[in-house]
Amino acid sequence: MIYVGLTGWGDHPDVYSETTSARDRLFDYSGHFPVVEVDTSFYAIPSEKNVLKWVDETPDQFKFIVKGYRGMTGHLRGEKDAYFETKDEMFEAFRKAIAPFQRAGKLAAVLMQFPPWFDCQFKNVNYLRYVKQQLGDFPVAVEFRNRTWYTEQYMDGTLTLLRELKFIHTVCDEPQAGEGSVPLVPIATADTAFVRIHGRNVHGWLQNGRSQEDWRKVRCLYNYNDAELHEIAAHIQKLAKTTRHVYVVFNNNSGKDAAHNAKELLEILNVHYDGLAPKQLDLFEGD
Repeated sequence: MIYVGLTGWGDHPDVYSETTSARDRLFDYSGHFPVVEVDTSFYAIPSEKNVLKWVDETPDQFKFIVKGYRGMTGHLRGEKDAYFETKDEMFEAFRKAIAPFQRAGKLAAVLMQFPPWFDCQFKNVNYLRYVKQQLGDFPVAVEFRNRTWYTEQYMDGTLTLLRELKFIHTVCDEPQAGEGSVPLVPIATADTAFVRIHGRNVHGWLQNGRSQEDWRKVRCLYNYNDAELHEIAAHIQKLAKTTRHVYVVFNNNSGKDAAHNAKELLEILNVHYDGLAPKQLDLFEGD
């Protein structure tokens, strides 16, 4: 089964009606796509109240991919966390928060997206083993953003390690911008595959003196053309032959392109979903 969705549900105006309030956007979203990536959990672990709300207002077959809290993935670069004294506390709070997704059968994966400075070395391999200890009861997808994991010297070992830990390999389509980016490697390491689509805006991907705020506005500014989407579709179809489920998330939303690119990909794949939310807006008809 191939599931296609977007990063977040709060910033895709093409899938809401004009009268939809912010609190109802997830419901409208789930009338178009069967999966979503929760990206706000990177900045703060969600409350149990919010998680239960999200579970309750989505269809039975709907799935969530929950991005790991930034303190768990090393994005704080050694700075003291404002909320937790230790890594163990972070993971404990995160496990408690996402447990309702798991109980409801709606957790596709926990996305552990590591920063560009998380390179292929012994201490980081050991940290992946620590993540397994902490999140062993949950499906975990690992996304690298450092090219050393995919060098000729290390790539076989990288994929073997992910298989050993039963981690889902996150396949990325992203700008090829040096060591802080990774190549597209359409290989699954578990019975689930995960594809994250970031766009191919090389100049936007590189900071080049921009502030963090300005960089976030342009790094995923990209609208895929038909040929590029057919190329991605071929990789997805290949993965679907070797795995039970393939989750695909479009993150190229700096220019609000993610939703219509996802719809275009679904057409190419000839994938249609039953069991979406009953509020079908058909906003893409005639496009």
